[in-house]
Parts: sequence; C-alpha cells; structure tokens
Amino acid sequence: MNVYISQLITFTRHNVALLTLLGVLVHSIGSAQTVGARRLVSFGPSAGLTDDTLYLDIDQDIAVQLLPFDELMKVAVLHSPLIKFQNEVSNSLRSESGIAKTQILQNMTGFANYAGGNQTILATGGTSAATGGPARLGETIGQIANGYRVGVDLRVSLYDLFGRRHQIQQAQANYRASLLQKETVEMQLKRELITVYQDMITAQQVLKLRLVDEQASLAAYRIAEVESQKGRINADVMAGTTSRYIETKAVSEQVKGDFLKNVRYFETLVGVPVQRLKRN
Repeated sequence: MNVYISQLITFTRHNVALLTLLGVLVHSIGSAQTVGARRLVSFGPSAGLTDDTLYLDIDQDIAVQLLPFDELMKVAVLHSPLIKFQNEVSNSLRSESGIAKTQILQNMTGFANYAGGNQTILATGGTSAATGGPARLGETIGQIANGYRVGVDLRVSLYDLFGRRHQIQQAQANYRASLLQKETVEMQLKRELITVYQDMITAQQVLKLRLVDEQASLAAYRIAEVESQKGRINADVMAGTTSRYIETKAVSEQVKGDFLKNVRYFETLVGVPVQRLKRN
C-alpha cells in the first residue's frame, strides 16, 4: 500500500511538473505573439536612417499601420522618376506650342536711324539720276533730308500663310498627347502599387500563421528535449520532433523573407522609406 501511494505521488509530481513546463511554454508563446521581438520587423539602419528605427508589428495589419492607400498613391506619383520625366516632356512640348504660335514674328523686322549733315551739297550740286546732268534743288534736298527714320519690314511667305496653322495644331496635339501619356504612366504605377501592396498584406498574414506554427513546434521540441533527458522517449521520437521544428523554422524564415521583399518593392514604387509612411 505504501509503495502504491509513493508511486502515485511520484506520478502526480511528474504530471504537475510537465503541466507547469507546458504552461510556461504556452505563456511564452502568447507573449512572443503579442509584444515579443520575434513579432516585430525592424526597419531603419538598413534604410540609412540610424536615428529613425521603426518596427512593423506582424500581428497588426500593415494596412492599419501605414497611410491610407490613396495617400500612398499620391506619394508615389510625387516621387516617381517616370512621372517626373513625363512632366518635363509635357513642359517642353507646351513651350514648343508657344513657339509655333509666335514663329511668324521672325519674319518681321523693325528699323530706326537718324541722318544728319550740312547743306554743302546744295552749293556744289549733284548729279541727276534722270538726266545725268546737274541735279535740281528739289532733288538734292530730297536726297539729303535730315532727321529720324523708323519703319517696319514684314515679309510673309506662302508657308506662313498656309502651313503655320497646321504647325500650331501639331504642337498642340503633341502637348495633349504628352498629358495622356502621363495619365497612362500614372495608371501603370497604380496597378503595380496595388499588386505589391496586396502581396505585402498577404505575405504578412501567411507569416503570422507560420510564426504560430513555429512556436508550437518549438514548444513540442522543448518538451521532447526534457522527456529525452529523463529517458521517457527514444531517439527516433526526439529526431522527429527536431525535424518538425527545423522544417517549420525554415518555412517561417522563407515567408519572412518574402514579406521583407514585398516591403522593399513597395518602398521602391512609393519612392520613400517605409519609416515615413507610418501613421501618426
């Protein structure tokens, strides 16, 4: 009877120890899922911002942590090199349209001069262009009249009359086409941003599940390790538990890498580090 009671007490103590160990492991898993460093992805020094480290919480949807999508799209348009290039093209074509409208002015010239002298030529006389003889007084005065002279010289070619209108229309059409091209680039950017944004959200959800699986495998591995030390399980069971933990660990690291790649793709499209996209 005493032997039975002693075995019963030993068995009870063993179960209590296992339950206590299991409770500690479960508590550690829950803590890791909420505030532990494993559940936070660090950004900052890798982006060149040593004093601006930011942590993305894996358990909180990234759509809640970052700015609304419409605001993100505005930031992407503002910093996109393709949009900036298209803006410069549009400005250049708008200037060409203005040049085409005023190009006819290159055929118009103005002049101004001043003539001055004395009346010596009236005394000596001149040669008449009509008779070849001495010039009359009226002819001489007309040739040497003093004072300011101003005028405008305008020469219009047939191309200016019939082709300039088409040239202006062509310049205006090129400018409008550049604006449409800019809208097309913005649409392409929005499609790419939607794809990467959704992939990032999906990768985060998968990572959350994989981390739970990893923590469960870690708990099983810790229990199996204690049981193995006490000789209650054989090497095959321990090896299987270890393999299971290694597999879940490898999968979670791979999913974490996919999540980080999507975050980096997202940063590239938006044009600013993820630190600056955090909600206030």
